[in-house]
Amino acid sequence: MELAMGRIDDTSGRFILSGCTPAFANSFRREMIGGVAKLAIEDVKIYDNTSALFDEMLAHRLGLIPLRTERSVHVPAAECACEGVGCPACTAIYTLSVEGPRMVTSGDLIPQDPSTGPVDDRIPIVKLTQDQKVVLEAKAVMATGRQHAKWQPTLTCGYKNYPVITMDEHCDGCGMCVEECPRGVLAVRNEKVSVVKTRLEDCSLCRLCERKCFEESIGGESSIRVTPDETRFVFQVESDGSLAVLEIVETALRHLKQKALDLETILSEVSEGESHAATS
Repeated sequence: MELAMGRIDDTSGRFILSGCTPAFANSFRREMIGGVAKLAIEDVKIYDNTSALFDEMLAHRLGLIPLRTERSVHVPAAECACEGVGCPACTAIYTLSVEGPRMVTSGDLIPQDPSTGPVDDRIPIVKLTQDQKVVLEAKAVMATGRQHAKWQPTLTCGYKNYPVITMDEHCDGCGMCVEECPRGVLAVRNEKVSVVKTRLEDCSLCRLCERKCFEESIGGESSIRVTPDETRFVFQVESDGSLAVLEIVETALRHLKQKALDLETILSEVSEGESHAATS
């Protein structure tokens, strides 16, 4: 298996995963979405709320605010030495005290530890009118997206098969397929249709070019073929900012590796137990 990074920064990334099955590619996608832990607000103590929102709606909005997460510092509550009671290693504390008239934003959420502040200070929470106010204390914990969507570190995480485009010798370079392609993947060069290499990964496998060539051909055959590569996949990942994309990718791969090792150990123990039972 090989992973080749094409474009990556803290919030988005595009890479090619090759030498694996569709089942593994989907497991990798699911692990990035639901298996990588991050901070999110779980408990809220509301001391005063005279805004237009009910307490439950206010707490729900707070839970959806992305928070910066240091995985080297914080661990999931289930794995913490405090056994989930709450300590700086598995929880982060925030306070908010605002009086109107004004818009309450994520920037008003004051973290006890500055490194765990909101990713963006401009996220609106609730609008206060004259004499309205909100006073609360919130606690964020580490968990994964399998427990709730607010712990998912990704905004977009998907893949597609790597496209394979071939032209046979009967292509006359009419350019009909080039005009039909919505993503500019094809071009006419030297009276023949060819693939623009820098745009090959943009192909969506819609096969509009293949259909157009078939409709316009005299012999009833298409000179262009678009097929998916069943062992290569183009991944597109976007983070909500709580974790860098590269950290999400690396963590998901480590989790899959550990799961494979755990399964190997279990199967080995089962096999040894059956062998022992058969000889006794």
